[in-house]
Amino acid sequence: MTPLGTGDPIRLGPYRLLGVLGEGGMGKVYLGVDRTGTAAAVKVLRPEVVDEADLNRRFIREAQAARAVTSTGVAAVLGAQTEGGRLWIATEFLAGPTLEQAVEAHGPFEERAVRAIAASIARTLCDIHAAGLIHRDLKPANIVLTSNGPRIIDFGIARPQHGLTLTPTGQVPITPGYSAPEQALGHRVTPAVDVFSLGAVLVQTAGGRPPFDATNIAALLYKVVHDEPDLSTVPEALLPLITPLLAKEPTARPAPAGIAVACAPPRGAERCWRRGPLAEEIKKRESHVRALTAPGPSEADRGLSRRRMVTGLAGGGTLLAAGGGAAFTLWSRERSEAKEKDLFAFPPAARTPKAKVLDRDDGDFVVGGSPKALWGPLYIAEGTPAVLPVRDVLVFGHRDGGIAACNVVDGKQRWVHRDIRPKSRYLSLSDRLIAAVDEAGTLRTFIAATGEPRWSAPVGASALLAADEDTVYLRTKDHRLCAVARSNARVRWSRKFPEGFNGTLAPPGAAAHERLVVSTDKGDILAFDTTDGRLVWKVRKQWDSLVRPAIRKSIVLLNGTTLTARRLQDGKELWTIRDKTSYDRPFSPATITDDETVYAVNEPLLFKLRSTDGSKIWSGRGMVSGGLPTLVQGNGVWGIDTELEGEVITVDKTDGSILWRYDIPLAQNAWQVADGNRVFIMTDRSVYALPVC
Repeated sequence: MTPLGTGDPIRLGPYRLLGVLGEGGMGKVYLGVDRTGTAAAVKVLRPEVVDEADLNRRFIREAQAARAVTSTGVAAVLGAQTEGGRLWIATEFLAGPTLEQAVEAHGPFEERAVRAIAASIARTLCDIHAAGLIHRDLKPANIVLTSNGPRIIDFGIARPQHGLTLTPTGQVPITPGYSAPEQALGHRVTPAVDVFSLGAVLVQTAGGRPPFDATNIAALLYKVVHDEPDLSTVPEALLPLITPLLAKEPTARPAPAGIAVACAPPRGAERCWRRGPLAEEIKKRESHVRALTAPGPSEADRGLSRRRMVTGLAGGGTLLAAGGGAAFTLWSRERSEAKEKDLFAFPPAARTPKAKVLDRDDGDFVVGGSPKALWGPLYIAEGTPAVLPVRDVLVFGHRDGGIAACNVVDGKQRWVHRDIRPKSRYLSLSDRLIAAVDEAGTLRTFIAATGEPRWSAPVGASALLAADEDTVYLRTKDHRLCAVARSNARVRWSRKFPEGFNGTLAPPGAAAHERLVVSTDKGDILAFDTTDGRLVWKVRKQWDSLVRPAIRKSIVLLNGTTLTARRLQDGKELWTIRDKTSYDRPFSPATITDDETVYAVNEPLLFKLRSTDGSKIWSGRGMVSGGLPTLVQGNGVWGIDTELEGEVITVDKTDGSILWRYDIPLAQNAWQVADGNRVFIMTDRSVYALPVC
């Protein structure tokens, strides 16, 4: 937010203006407060365009359209001045994020959360259409997530149902990629255009990217009209719900009321905005707004409080002008005093820079050859624990001591902390924070992109086991299992290690859907209820060493002498496989991809299996794992051999044929991890970044 400048009004109607949230060619949006302390986003036309009849009519129509919808699913209009004087609209001031920002910061939503969002927006569309209006510009940036659920904003181009899409000047007021084919063609529209847009919104919510993409607007509009949507990232269970919404013919799309019924979410689905990092973000911003607007004992005190609270809002990330259709990042560069610093406020996760996927048909590489590294080897790492990619940085233990991060693009150092020497693995907390344990047993967190310290918890920790959306799970020095809340750094619960098991709990574990699955270093498996730490189910002696569980939806995969799939909630065995040609070697930790395919190595074989029943799709010889998790990135499956050959092997995930080999030094410690179409290899103290194909 920027201060008021020359020419900016101090007051509009009952609202005293505090600053400028954003501006465009048509007007500005201000933060205003009335005498009762109610905050509002006040949208006003610029003086120089007030006399333009077309803009005038559009602005008045926006106010009338927004006022006509009384649904709780839209941002309420608090007031407007549309006749005489300066034209303005005051709407609810909503603390973000938008759905677009939430997906970008936290990744695609799980199935039940997508259903909850779909049902809520569909019910709101029912209300909008019942008022005789069509929104016409439904997109992730026009949906705000609040503690009470999604809210639709920006009725700037909402029109009566009999209106045409084209404006008098011939412009197409649509968002390419989200608007329906009939809008792209300039045809007369019906409420079905909002249904198509909802389908596109849900594709991005569930899969992380829109259903149509192109390098220019003309090509994008052509795809919307003529091509089928790309639904490859959408979970299979959601396809029957989303696909009909994107029908080319308006009459083939379901009505919003039917969508709300079909997408009815299971009980507890609303937790996506009531629990976890996203919920915490929403609550912090909303509490800052309440504090900002609370009446103080004097005008001076209120001014001081508001200045502080605006800084707090800036720390929270994004504020939404609920009638303006835009989000304004207010991340403050001013550092407050340490005692006033909110250790639980942090910016959204950085974007993941994507590397090019090499194509053999374009001559980017020779099958069977050796690729050129993107960067490295850099002799920067300590050797243990493993490197950890988090969006735009790669985190590692620095060879000169401390924890550090480098750019994933070029390997240049981003930040380093010399005062912590973690001996166990790091954890990524929603790709926003890095969690590590120092030598004193304190759980410490840092902003991933900058390394700036955040909250800490002196809990006597010895190893980080896993994390979910709202909790970090760790083993203490006295061998207790401990859960630390991410919202306040307090211990949620602590449990003694159950008696009768071999070894001690060892990282890495896996946590999801109110279950924490952890192995002991002797191969026993324990599953705990994450709400209270109660032991729910167990497996004795999966094999005689550490097991790395992998969770996908309702199942957990356990490697060892067999590869076994169990039901996550109660541990019931779903399927198991054992290969007799593996020379008594164990299965490597398995990977389950988004298409529900399982990849696992039982040297010398690589298996590609169906997660539903463990049936084999294919198997191929020549793959090594070194005991590391099977790595899938791009079109390849990756293995690393440091015992005999000293090489990285990549095979085609469609048929298991060798794509390339990359020579590396023989090493005592080796790791491979991947993100953003890059594979990072660490051998002892050297780190490489390799391309993918």
